[in-house]
Amino acid sequence: MTRLRAAWRVASIPVYSILLALLVAAVVIIVSSTFTATGFDPLLPLAAYLRLLIGAFGSPSGISNTLVAAAPLMFGGLAVGLGLKAGLFNIGVAGQFLVGAFASAVVGASLAGAPMLVGMPLAVLAGALAGAAYGFIPGFLKARTGAHEVVTTIMLNNAATLLLTWAVNDLVRAPGFTFPRTAAVGESALPVLIGRNLHLGVVLAVVAIFVVRWVLDRTTLGFEIRTVGLNPEAARYAGMRPVFITALTMTLSGLLAGLAGSIQMLGVIGFYAPGITASVGFDSIAVALLGRSDPIGILFAALLFGAFRAGAPLMQIETSVPIEVIDIIQALVILFLAADLIVRRLFRVRAAKPEIAELQTVTKTWGGTTPSTTPGGGD
Repeated sequence: MTRLRAAWRVASIPVYSILLALLVAAVVIIVSSTFTATGFDPLLPLAAYLRLLIGAFGSPSGISNTLVAAAPLMFGGLAVGLGLKAGLFNIGVAGQFLVGAFASAVVGASLAGAPMLVGMPLAVLAGALAGAAYGFIPGFLKARTGAHEVVTTIMLNNAATLLLTWAVNDLVRAPGFTFPRTAAVGESALPVLIGRNLHLGVVLAVVAIFVVRWVLDRTTLGFEIRTVGLNPEAARYAGMRPVFITALTMTLSGLLAGLAGSIQMLGVIGFYAPGITASVGFDSIAVALLGRSDPIGILFAALLFGAFRAGAPLMQIETSVPIEVIDIIQALVILFLAADLIVRRLFRVRAAKPEIAELQTVTKTWGGTTPSTTPGGGD
């Protein structure tokens, strides 16, 4: 019973935030229905949410689509959550996702005719290493110069989009297509395990959830990451190296984001083309916040967002409620999580003590830098 109460104290704000987001989105649906041909319909939100649920979990294909949509969000949520544990807000998951997807596409295409057991692992590894390298850049800048990771990662997101567009157009463009793209990954694709699209990447994502949780809770590295996130000066006084941990954490965060792009490329898309969506990168921020940066919480948050994406088409087809409502719900979830005082007042939830450090990382400004990450701070 004590464990259940402790778990509910952590999960109550996310659960209430989801409920409030669904309620406000229902009002938006009702109001917008008055301008459609069907006219005012107060029961339309119930019908829309029911179709959303059926589309996500009402059939084997729906469940498969939910898991496939959730898999890259698990990796992306872990990337953001790991950074938050160290006091770092990695906005650059979108760029790291694209870099990982591109690297996997290029390596996978070059090994398209090789046996799967050769091409597939190398393509996944390429995506992971590319994401790690792209995550190292803001991590090194933060550790050595004090440059705030939010600013540098936002800039690197744009840089990734533009550089990869140039690379596909001028370096690795496959012949015979009317638009710039890489060649297909062929035999380097992730194998489908069940049904039409449930690929190996889903298993890898779930395994990553428990690996990251084990690292954070059971290893010296995880302890150092959490300690640096809570108090860099105390960590240095205890003999830890905040500068090294900062750079390493952002590198590992980039690796996880690169894996998100890798499994999406090798399991779903199959080739890289300019303009492929990087929404996974931004949705991952919401997943990490909703999951309170805890790997198990991220697992359930990713499944929720995956269900939204998998069930949205059926909702639109049968109720004419546009898919964009899902974006409204996700935005409202983030809003209520950030303004959790509203949720606490409405549902009379007492603030947890101590306050969760990860949310402080998100809400604090970056007008200054901590002594542990200023130039010359040393290890």
